Amino acid sequence: MIGRRALLAGAAASMGLASSLRRARADAEADWRPRDLDVREVHVQGSLSQLFVLATPRHLESYERVPLVVLLHGLGETGDARMGAWAWLERYGLGTSYDRLRAAGSMRGLVLACPYMPDLPVADPRAFDEYARWLVETVVPQARREASAAFDDPAFTYLGGCSLGGHFSLEVLLRRPEAFAAWAGVQTAVGEGAGERYAARLAQSGSHALFVETSTGDPFHAGNEALSRGLTRAGVASTFVELPGPHDQPWLRRSGTARMLSWLDELPHPERRADPPDRHAAPR
Repeated sequence: MIGRRALLAGAAASMGLASSLRRARADAEADWRPRDLDVREVHVQGSLSQLFVLATPRHLESYERVPLVVLLHGLGETGDARMGAWAWLERYGLGTSYDRLRAAGSMRGLVLACPYMPDLPVADPRAFDEYARWLVETVVPQARREASAAFDDPAFTYLGGCSLGGHFSLEVLLRRPEAFAAWAGVQTAVGEGAGERYAARLAQSGSHALFVETSTGDPFHAGNEALSRGLTRAGVASTFVELPGPHDQPWLRRSGTARMLSWLDELPHPERRADPPDRHAAPR
């Protein structure tokens, strides 16, 4: 039998825990909202996906242009379109990492498009063909139309993903290598053998800037190491980063996402600005 005092204590503890959880949820919901990015949903046509989230810099002048980055989410959000499209902002720390880099003076600017990614059947290449076509022919053009700050040029269009999104983004890149100039994989969900095979295929796909990021507790650590090692063996330049930590969302919010953003932002560009208005030009 449980005594009255124990019941009351348990009820009070449960109420306190529920209150703490509500506060934690509210803090988390408030925490993801970035100061330096304007974030909104964009709905488009598509059979596999019809939604992406677009984050555009608030800190640019009207004439400034920056690269466009397409980022794919992980397996945990593949079952719900809204959850998947918002995963990078609400769960992976994309906005807060961007703000931290801006505050440190080390973020020049990126336009970020985060599409919903279904759990595509790996054995059916036609699904990847269709999804790659949707990203390149629907999401990228619509993101450029919605965000005037984005360069209208594949040379300044990048692709990336986290975990399963890293794996699927490799499939997209290999199908449409002409559409992207760089790829960034964060804890990419590949095994050791797959990592070696992807390295060999990337070596044949053209010239891209490549970023492979893993962590000490990443279950795909060996696969990411194999990918990086295979690229080096094939004579393909890439950046390999290993940070301390597990394969989870707190790690992304704490360090993983920021490191990826920093690398993407630091990619060399001949010019990041469109011509500014000539203040001394004679009026027409």
